[in-house]
Amino acid sequence: MTDDVLDELFAVIEDRKENLPEDSYTASLFDHEKGENAVLEKLGEESTELLLAAKDDDREEIAHESADIVYHLLVLLAMKDMDLEDLRAELAERR
Repeated sequence: MTDDVLDELFAVIEDRKENLPEDSYTASLFDHEKGENAVLEKLGEESTELLLAAKDDDREEIAHESADIVYHLLVLLAMKDMDLEDLRAELAERR
């Protein structure tokens, strides 16, 4: 996976946030009646699923659940008017 995959995904998330197409799961998260709690609940759910996959040493599920976490994390960043550069800067600071 390259950085451009994350950049492309984040660009799609930002587009869904702005345009809110009716048939988009991503847009539904921005427009959900629970607000950001919907994304926070998904992050909690996906984290639990990742832990269970890791416990079972299921590499395919680990990859799947990790992708779900990254996706929902990017949605949360967009909700908070943050972007990948905020995340990259924080990670670089920790190196």
